[in-house]
Amino acid sequence: ACPAPLDRQYREDILKLEKAGGRRNCRIFTYTDRDRFTDLEEYCQKVTDSEHEVPSYLAERMASVRRRRQEHKPVDGSSLKSKIITWEPSEEFIKNNHVINTPVQTMYIMGDLGPYGKLGHREYEHVLCTIKVDGNGVITVKPDFSGTKGPYWVKLDGEKQEVWKYTIENASVQVQPEEEEREQSVFRDVSSSLTESPVMGPAPGTLRLFVNGEIVSAQGYEYDNLYVHFFLELPNEWSSPVSQQLSGVTQICATKTVGREDVAYFCYPFTLDMILTQGDESEDSLPQWPVLYFEVLSLDFWQRYRVEGYGSLVLPASPGPYRFTIPTWRPVELGTVAELRRFFIGGSPELEDITYTRIPSTFKGEHLSRLGFRTQSTGSVTIQLHCLQQARAFLESSTLRQRMQSVLDRLGGFSQQSSVYNVLEAFQRARRRMQEARDSLPQDLISTSASTLPQAQDP
Repeated sequence: ACPAPLDRQYREDILKLEKAGGRRNCRIFTYTDRDRFTDLEEYCQKVTDSEHEVPSYLAERMASVRRRRQEHKPVDGSSLKSKIITWEPSEEFIKNNHVINTPVQTMYIMGDLGPYGKLGHREYEHVLCTIKVDGNGVITVKPDFSGTKGPYWVKLDGEKQEVWKYTIENASVQVQPEEEEREQSVFRDVSSSLTESPVMGPAPGTLRLFVNGEIVSAQGYEYDNLYVHFFLELPNEWSSPVSQQLSGVTQICATKTVGREDVAYFCYPFTLDMILTQGDESEDSLPQWPVLYFEVLSLDFWQRYRVEGYGSLVLPASPGPYRFTIPTWRPVELGTVAELRRFFIGGSPELEDITYTRIPSTFKGEHLSRLGFRTQSTGSVTIQLHCLQQARAFLESSTLRQRMQSVLDRLGGFSQQSSVYNVLEAFQRARRRMQEARDSLPQDLISTSASTLPQAQDP
């Protein structure tokens, strides 16, 4: 199964190698982004200086959902010449020290430097070259191509003190002059378009929502060592970039007693980027906003998992800073057997579909009944959000004086979108109450009031 041309090319190369008897040099091999070696090298961060420290079970299981961080060089304490804390940083200092974490894919070129007859042992494996590709398409090769620098050295710690030398060469096909000229012309066109229109907003008829969030803390739960699993649900008209991660897991945090509650401070930041595209619905309909779901869990010393609570939050419809404290609940079973199982061996009733916290995504009916579903209130999660919105309607100065053709234009014409929701909902409620009151009155009373109304005269 080779869906892509590159996969077919790899398959043909492998078949040629098999017919030729394999590679002559069995010492050089690779670890790709899907291998366990790459996960352990990038995700597991040690907390001690011990060489025999083993990563925790949760760190290995949650490695695939955490965002990888770019490599940072450690700072030697002896060469530290500046202050650790800068109380009054300048704009240039902030600009130079700002680091953006982007997801990367990594491949390691390894060398098996063991003696003959003992190939394949883990202790003789050494990293010769690291190749990284980030979400922006930037390829990083470390160490750099040898060129005129000479070969790199790898010195072993065995009895013979062996020294291996290797070089890294760029074997890529050189770009043809025609292709290079075409690429330069594309760069010139892009740079000229950016110069002519410095403000690059979203396309007409779309609304972009950018959220900088932080899971601050979780308080009031039964067990210690908490962590939060969250994910974002996008309605039908919403979309997100390919590189956007819609889920995440915080670190495990021990609780501390603050007042009468046990609080776990996560301070876990996350970013969300979404785009709303207006559909063919009627003008009176308002779009649904994304929902952020939370699942609070605990993990103890014996690797026992317990679900502590579920919660949800609808993202604010208007821009600005927000701080929410979301109460959570968890499903329970009747009887003492379930509580004994939860206390001794861990585990508790869980939701198969976490969207059941509000309205399940698979629900198609008109009435949702939760009769017989037993729950228990637990703690709460505190979260901070900073919401930003972009739309072409915001750039038009005459938006308020124009007849708006779509829901997005109406949202762009008001400074507070929440007021639109409140006014429409209040109007609908008042209209229903008036209709119900009119239907409850006797018909003869309505006809009598209608007949006497024109005869009324002013005193």
